Amino acid sequence: MPLSWNEIKDRSLAFSREWQNETSEDAEAKSFWDAFFNVFGVSRRRVAAFEQPVKKDDGKQGFIDLLWKGVILVEHKSRGKNLDRAFTQALEYFPGLKDAHLPKYVLVSDFARFRLYDLDAGGDPNQCTEFSITEFPQNVHHFGFLAGYEKRSFSTEDPVNIEAAARMGKLHDRLRECGYAGHDLEMLLVRLLFCMFAEDTAIFEKNAFLEYIENRTNEDGSDLGLHLSNIFQVLNTAPEKRMKTLDEQLQAMPYVNGGLFAGTIQIAQFDRTMRETLLECCALDWSRISPAIFGSMFQAAMNPAERRALGAHYTSEANILKALNPLFLDDLRAEFDRIKKQRPKLEEFHRRLASVRVFDPACGCGNFLVTAYRELRALELDVLATLDALKGTGQLATDVAAMTWVNVGQFYGIELEEFPVRIAEVALWLADHQMNLRASQQFGSYFTRLPLKESAHILHGNALRTDWRKVLPPSECSYIVGNPPFVGTQMQNAAQKADIRLVFGNDRVANSLDFVTAWYKKAAEYIAETRIKAAFVSTNSISQGEQVGVLW
Repeated sequence: MPLSWNEIKDRSLAFSREWQNETSEDAEAKSFWDAFFNVFGVSRRRVAAFEQPVKKDDGKQGFIDLLWKGVILVEHKSRGKNLDRAFTQALEYFPGLKDAHLPKYVLVSDFARFRLYDLDAGGDPNQCTEFSITEFPQNVHHFGFLAGYEKRSFSTEDPVNIEAAARMGKLHDRLRECGYAGHDLEMLLVRLLFCMFAEDTAIFEKNAFLEYIENRTNEDGSDLGLHLSNIFQVLNTAPEKRMKTLDEQLQAMPYVNGGLFAGTIQIAQFDRTMRETLLECCALDWSRISPAIFGSMFQAAMNPAERRALGAHYTSEANILKALNPLFLDDLRAEFDRIKKQRPKLEEFHRRLASVRVFDPACGCGNFLVTAYRELRALELDVLATLDALKGTGQLATDVAAMTWVNVGQFYGIELEEFPVRIAEVALWLADHQMNLRASQQFGSYFTRLPLKESAHILHGNALRTDWRKVLPPSECSYIVGNPPFVGTQMQNAAQKADIRLVFGNDRVANSLDFVTAWYKKAAEYIAETRIKAAFVSTNSISQGEQVGVLW
């Protein structure tokens, strides 16, 4: 479990006081960096090595002062030395590192000064974060990634979403070519997705999954499937039920629960190429993934034909918000602004946020539900911060877990295919953890929800042949939203024709309406005599031309 931000800040102050007068690179550098990592509750000995040998780009042997593979490279100089030269020297080591070992950050220091370069932001010498050791406590948040907290925001435009989906697609293809397919393959990929996200967002220790695969499995991949099966079993076992002889690295992994690792799947037989592909996937920064859109990309990546157009197979967050904002988010924000100085009304508003139920009867990989959840949690954080300020106690930080009421169990969906159902469930858990980390940063106390106790209610079934009231009774539903499938009347197959005929009970209607209109019909029946509001994405064909008279 990561240290709280309050503890990290206290340790950073003690560190800066202890080391502010040190000068010699050789005499105390190792103790300096051991103490530096300890600020974040990380054992340097476990994660990073001094004097890592590497071939430089000129072919000569070099030694990296300190390397945490895949995370950070440190170049250390004596007080007063040129830090520009130190950064240039650090970059000279990169050609000799494997892709999976390339750091995301470079840190150069001379005891008195620190410069931190975020290489995912370009590594521009003019764009680094620089400060003195006495200013370390005020800048310690820049190093949140060491403790498992990520300072960066995620967005749909971030190319890491497409790159991650493409790499997972590559692994998918190789496994399927070797005869590993169907439900087992889909569940394996979803579980791997969770593990890779977990090690970059403080659910696991930083790089715990990658390091286990790299250090404990054969390079030819022959035993990788067995090790993965063992990891999944551990993640599904409560600590008190684990054997005392369990490997120490595995014992450190948390109990996840939630059903994600519960079922038994066939053990995959990996080869050298598949193992390298998995390590390439692990090397990405999964904390930057946007759960709201990655799921759709992930699904598209499983289809080689669709993979060529990755990034075009999802509804963007901007377009999702065009439905969610006018449906209910704008009203909630406006109400919050009106009452935020009135504590009783604000407390009642908070209780109401926890009672909101959102239903997507064509949820796919859950992008509408994930975006809605993230926005509700963001509003709840603003409510909690405002309540804390009104109370004037400053005690909320110790109670943030108990005070966070909005959860993934408030979200419901129906999806025809099983794989998107599993992705949607995991995507909501990932979004939940991202918001928990934001709460941790805002209030100073680490907050996670493990083992998983709440899950989204995603039904694997045909929405047009399902009684929506059995998924979520109308009396409990607040909003319906989604992007049902559009299929023109001339393009529908026999099964789709049968579905639309069942919904409308009329052959003439079934032969003249777009497939999406069936969701309008079922939604209209579902919300009758209720206060439920609904918003669907669809083409304007349903309100112009020959369909108007038939549908409306």
